[in-house]
Amino acid sequence: MCGIAGVVSTDTPDGGLVRRMCDALIHRGPDGEGFHSDEHAALGMRRLAIIDVAGGDQPVFNEDRTVAAVLNGELYNFASLRESLRDKGHRFRSEGDTECLVHLYEEYGDGLIDRLRGMFAFAIWDAPRRRLLLARDRVGKKPLYWRSHGGSLVFGSELKALMQDPAMPREVDPVALHHYLTYQYVPAPWSILRDVRKLPPGHLLVWQDGSHEVRPYWRLDCTPRRVTDEREAAEELREKLLDATRVRMVSERPLGAFLSGGLDSSAVVAAMARQTTGRVKTFSIGFDEQAFDERRYARRLAEWYGTDHHELVVRPSAIDVLPALAWHFDEPFADSSAIPSYYVAKMSGERVTVVLNGDGGDECFGGYRRYVAMARTQRISLPAALRPRLGRLGSQLVSRGTPQSSLWKAGRVLELLSHPLSRRYARMMSYFSPEQKFALYSDALRERLAGVDSYEIMDASFAASRAGSGIGAIMDVDVNTYLPGDLLVKSDITTMANSIEGRSPFLDHHLMEWAAGLPADLKIRSGVTKYLLKHAVAEWLPPELVNRPKMGFGVPLAAWLRTELRDLSWDLLTDHTARSRGLFRPETVTRLLRQHDEGTDHSPRIWALIQFELWHRIFVDGAHSQATTAIAAGADHWRS
Repeated sequence: MCGIAGVVSTDTPDGGLVRRMCDALIHRGPDGEGFHSDEHAALGMRRLAIIDVAGGDQPVFNEDRTVAAVLNGELYNFASLRESLRDKGHRFRSEGDTECLVHLYEEYGDGLIDRLRGMFAFAIWDAPRRRLLLARDRVGKKPLYWRSHGGSLVFGSELKALMQDPAMPREVDPVALHHYLTYQYVPAPWSILRDVRKLPPGHLLVWQDGSHEVRPYWRLDCTPRRVTDEREAAEELREKLLDATRVRMVSERPLGAFLSGGLDSSAVVAAMARQTTGRVKTFSIGFDEQAFDERRYARRLAEWYGTDHHELVVRPSAIDVLPALAWHFDEPFADSSAIPSYYVAKMSGERVTVVLNGDGGDECFGGYRRYVAMARTQRISLPAALRPRLGRLGSQLVSRGTPQSSLWKAGRVLELLSHPLSRRYARMMSYFSPEQKFALYSDALRERLAGVDSYEIMDASFAASRAGSGIGAIMDVDVNTYLPGDLLVKSDITTMANSIEGRSPFLDHHLMEWAAGLPADLKIRSGVTKYLLKHAVAEWLPPELVNRPKMGFGVPLAAWLRTELRDLSWDLLTDHTARSRGLFRPETVTRLLRQHDEGTDHSPRIWALIQFELWHRIFVDGAHSQATTAIAAGADHWRS
């Protein structure tokens, strides 16, 4: 596990810049550093030592040192890869996984990517051909940013690494901002900065002599297959989950697991406990507010397996970490569960270096209640001519009701029914609707974004899906949008901020590909989510954990924004600095804050604006020296 960075150029690259880039990534790799420079490339890395702690330094090279590589992540099948490469005559200098890359490249070229099982972002430099290969893992567990300018290409694990170049413009990309306000994250390939892009999951980038090409190499195939024996399918699921967990337990450093008490993390802990003789270390987060607290379920599972269990309660004072989070995330990121995620990673980092988690279980096996809601809307067939009228009626009802009131809910359903499936789901996943964004934007921003439609991202993902049912297509879309854009960013950043590695058994691509072909009714049946998964792991878990209602890993944000966070939100969003940007209408921002104070829940939208403003002050306003103080002192810095 590392942070990687590099520059390739038709001219001589700046090796000093790469060293500064790696210095900005020290939290991702506190155990060491390594660099390589030649006439046209400079590669660097920061290392978090987990496999081959003594000898696994990077960059790595082939036998004649003409091919070099740096890797962020883990190749879980490295042992079998090394054996097959030795059989072909390759010689290894280390005992780790990264060195496999250069020898696989010699054997298979870009086709090496199909032989990898793991999470990764890597760079391979082919010096004789003056060719760089960048790759990101299939579902996007490891990030990779890049920027092309002139005859050069710069890349790094985090945006802040690229920002070490003082010549790089720091201009907000208005299209990226537009998408962020819709989805609460900036979707790939955009980044929040105009000149920088993210390599999408399952993609390669090839640079050679000043030209570059980005191309896909993998997409989940959700074509449904017939399953005739549910018991056999449940047994196969158990075997695949045990295998995916086992390969992720290989570590020379202490190992543990996040345990929320939900089905997915509980199943992973159970799979770990069944494959080790020691006590699994488990870590849980809770809240004083009962509606958000799952600790009792986590304790039940911990007692069931006798884990070495640790807990932490997150309270509103946790906002002191907001400037630090804004710095670590590099881009505006409005999923408020980043706060408890950060704290559980911080607590875990005091005891272990590697943690397993339950990420991906919902997307692979049908865990979200919204899937049930969407299935119900699909049963309602409406004449096309009637849909616009229902949409207008729904909007009127929404405007008259308060969120969660019967009037509001009825209006929301009518609004959704007026749209085709992809737009219906996009609206369900929106935090700012197109109408709300239009009301928020200044005249200049409205003009700049005229004709830009954030929902086209969902349209394209639905169109590319091979799933045979609406629910299958929705889950496929989540794997390609919400999972890599939100959940995996949150997981990567909060763990790496605390110098620990997160591993996700449910996101093993063998398990994902098997699950993708399951019929929809084995994922959701008669309103029961995760139907097959629950049957498969029922014998592993206490009964009350298998069938309990799902709780989101959220924080009581609406209440916090009316109490402990109220002053922060008003001061940060209405002061001269925020108003002077010319992006948002001050009266609209003030109205959102006031309505929230009075009982309308605008917390997701207010939180999105807070995160954008914090990010802007740290990374664009030239506030780096102030940001250092703020990270140490907490959120009071931003109230002045």
